[in-house]
Amino acid sequence: MKYKRVLLKLSGESLAGDGEYGLSAEVLKSYAAQIRTVVEAGVQVGIVIGGGNIFRGMQGIDKGFDRVKGDQMGMLATVINSLALESALRGEGVRAKVLTSICMEPVGEYYSKDKALDYLQRGWVVIIGGGTSNPYFTTDSASALRAIEIEADVLLKGTRVDGIYDADPEKHPDAVKFETISFDEIYRRGLKIMDLTAFTLCRENGMPVVVFDMDTEGNLGQVVAGEPIGTLVRM
Repeated sequence: MKYKRVLLKLSGESLAGDGEYGLSAEVLKSYAAQIRTVVEAGVQVGIVIGGGNIFRGMQGIDKGFDRVKGDQMGMLATVINSLALESALRGEGVRAKVLTSICMEPVGEYYSKDKALDYLQRGWVVIIGGGTSNPYFTTDSASALRAIEIEADVLLKGTRVDGIYDADPEKHPDAVKFETISFDEIYRRGLKIMDLTAFTLCRENGMPVVVFDMDTEGNLGQVVAGEPIGTLVRM
């Protein structure tokens, strides 16, 4: 395998499957099976999941909540998703542990870098819920932060699209996909692959990012093996 330790960022919306909200048992099982394959190959896997299939902090503003309360509700949504994936992984025979950035024991153990590394080095999948624990930060930022903290080789951003294009491929059929692209070129072109805070964290700390389609079974294993799946964002 090309990468020995990865931080996998999963979209909350993807966990809903064909539905608009909630959790899809089929998607959870597919993701868990793909993760099991790379763990069995000796790869250490940390995971951060969004919460958009349940609640987004920005949605709270439209519903009368202030931003801080809305973001806190979104953090709790990520913990629900983390617990669901933990259960799916255990169903596949994978040892998995939810760590939370907010003290929520016994729901999950309180996150620390040392604790995460200890589990990873013993072959456990570590799912870090609760975002950064602070309002005004997205789970993209949380995934960048955790990737840097656990000294991952790469941040893998699993999405519903198969990489980064020079335009929205759903609106522009002639859009061109990049196999590799630099952080500077993404910035110059104004491409939106993650929020600017997450983007800056990765660029300043030399953390490469691979954007790929997680919904196609087998893609995760190919990405971790170094196959040209998705788009690699490099320095």
